[in-house]
Amino acid sequence: MESSQAIGVFDSGVGGLTVVRALAERLPTETLYYFADTAHVPYGPQPASSITAYVTDIAAFLFEQGAKIMVVACNTATATSLHHLRQRWPDRVFVGMEPAVKPAALATRSGKVGVLATQATIASERYASLMHRFAQHVQVWQDPCLGLVPLIEAGEWDSPKTEALLRSILSPMLLAGVDTLVLGCTHYPLVAELIGRIAGEGVTLIDPAPAVARRVEDLLRQQQLLAQPGAEPPAHHFYASGPTEVVEQTLLRLFGQPIPVQQHTVARL
Repeated sequence: MESSQAIGVFDSGVGGLTVVRALAERLPTETLYYFADTAHVPYGPQPASSITAYVTDIAAFLFEQGAKIMVVACNTATATSLHHLRQRWPDRVFVGMEPAVKPAALATRSGKVGVLATQATIASERYASLMHRFAQHVQVWQDPCLGLVPLIEAGEWDSPKTEALLRSILSPMLLAGVDTLVLGCTHYPLVAELIGRIAGEGVTLIDPAPAVARRVEDLLRQQQLLAQPGAEPPAHHFYASGPTEVVEQTLLRLFGQPIPVQQHTVARL
């Protein structure tokens, strides 16, 4: 393993680009390879067996490209498939996502927390364990946010339709006195500005992406695999299993410049 090898990152669609942004900001010398499974987004309503099949092939592809560490930038894929991936590649390092229940429970002033996540994440053993370990002393409202990921994938980050859906999701939580909201899907930070406007200034939004970037940095440092500065900035690579347009549009909005995305279909996808 060489320090010059890339960090592999994948998600069901564009949501994981919020993690890519956090990684690029914290680790500017690292090369990033990102795979968006736009052929199968959203993962939330799908069977765990299907999600595991998809992400196994995506991880294999990114390892073939030379990834030195793998970031599962998807809460649903982490909940359903991270254990399988670690069994499949026991000598590789994986970093997963999980709803930031612990920091939310520590941050709340009212003792009332809202969790925005997908169906698969809320139903997972991983989420149940987080709730048991860290949220027994707080009240938690949770919502699977049905229909939100497709709207985000369609680029409707600030549309009336997205606002109406978010108001229907958030209103019961806000009426109950929730003062901390967990963005439990990597797509949701893309509509954080809209969520913040609806929730108001007194509500804290918790995005786990910066914590994931710190974790990746720590692991690379432990293994002496942090990339050294080069004469040129790192050349990132972006792939999609299906449509590429939404990934390119999201990259433009997040990074302020056009970045090409290659379409790549892997084995079973």
